[in-house]
Amino acid sequence: MSLTALTLAVTVLALASSPSLGVAAGRCRPTEPGPAIIVTAEGLKDRTGTLRAELYPPTDQDFLADDNILVSAGKTFRRVVIPVPATGPVRLCIRVPRAGQYALSLVHNRGNGETFSFLRDGIEFPGNPRLGLSRPRASTAFVHAGAGNINVSVRMNYHIGLFSFGPLR
Repeated sequence: MSLTALTLAVTVLALASSPSLGVAAGRCRPTEPGPAIIVTAEGLKDRTGTLRAELYPPTDQDFLADDNILVSAGKTFRRVVIPVPATGPVRLCIRVPRAGQYALSLVHNRGNGETFSFLRDGIEFPGNPRLGLSRPRASTAFVHAGAGNINVSVRMNYHIGLFSFGPLR
């Protein structure tokens, strides 16, 4: 193992995952014209908990990777967490560093825990791909951000059946 790889491994092990990592960078500001992604969540199971959007580089290696590793490597990572509103449309805004292609995930955390619960929580990606038990590829979650704000709608998926996720009917 090279000295650089060893240093990175020790640094990563020393970092505790932080729910606030990427939040300040991801927060939209009212006076900014963009670039940002406005995500509309449809098909929520209920109006409890929080919604968490996370923005990643558009590669399979980086998509859904540990936030500390991405930030330590100087790669894009943004996070926005909002309480699910009791009524009305469910939208959140996440800033992007610049126009370009990214991978995006949206999680409906129904129990307010820090980790995803396979049996309880919902998840979806911009392409509304069919989900199974394996980790999706980055290409299923691509979103292209321009210079301004763009709108993306996703239909949430929840655990259904024995081994799959799908939208509620």
